[in-house]
Amino acid sequence: MNLETRSFRPEDEAAVIALWIAAGVARAQNDPARDIARKLRVRPDWFLVGFVGDELVASVMAGYDGHRGSVYYLAVTPRHRRRGYGRALMARVESLLLAAGCPKLNLQVRADNTEALGFYTRLGYVQEHRINLGKRLERDEPE
Repeated sequence: MNLETRSFRPEDEAAVIALWIAAGVARAQNDPARDIARKLRVRPDWFLVGFVGDELVASVMAGYDGHRGSVYYLAVTPRHRRRGYGRALMARVESLLLAAGCPKLNLQVRADNTEALGFYTRLGYVQEHRINLGKRLERDEPE
């Protein structure tokens, strides 16, 4: 079956969180409900979900700060992988970013996620020689 995509709707939240857990993109330090709420404040139309029939099977968040585009939470349920759904969502994100005038897309992949690294490499992404730095400004997990 084909993947049907649309922007996230509030009624999708439970299914998206279940997807992120099943796909292994959810992490304890990031409360998924809070991440969804944060995204809905900035370009909510760039939070895409994909369906096969009535089943939510994929998601992706995109952003653009005027300099670089970003991708977060690209996820496909394990039983729906290798059907082109992740590729289709990335193509849609790239089209949205290009239409917004975005010249380059950056994304982060955890170093131990060899499956994702292979996926993005097949899509033409290359590892750049940069060091990624981060700082939590707001804590999601209990202290």
